[in-house]
Amino acid sequence: MTQDEFAALLGRLTAAAEAGDGERFAQCFDQNAVYHDYIYGDHRGRGEIARMLEGMFHRDAAEYRWRMFDPVCQGDVGYAWSLSTFISKIPDFAGKRVVIDGMSRFQLKGGLIDDYSESVNAGVAMVQLGVAAPRIEKVMQRWARQLVERPDVQAYLALPR
Repeated sequence: MTQDEFAALLGRLTAAAEAGDGERFAQCFDQNAVYHDYIYGDHRGRGEIARMLEGMFHRDAAEYRWRMFDPVCQGDVGYAWSLSTFISKIPDFAGKRVVIDGMSRFQLKGGLIDDYSESVNAGVAMVQLGVAAPRIEKVMQRWARQLVERPDVQAYLALPR
């Protein structure tokens, strides 16, 4: 995939996400792709990915904006830095605006996304929402365990120094 093709794919992806159009969003992914969301978990296949966007994310977020910057693509792997913002619709945090920056990693296949993951400082988002410190700590402890338990992280930790 060329840089221009990758940038165009990201433009379609973010426009569909902002519009809450799960079908159009899912069309940016391979049929059996996996979307790893740091809040909503893993979603496999276009149907699940579409449902995650419409039934989970847009259920909880209004006025969503998402932009990708500085996309880089080499072969079947792409990266981009992003900024996103939304207003929470979750009852405990309703009306609070959140701004998030993150790095997204795209495994590509046949001009589509085959595997999507992102690295986001979710603690910053939770503070903007007004989440209580003990709850933030509990979430961060769970995410730290999940990170260390991942097979790729275990393989990295097993490498000699």
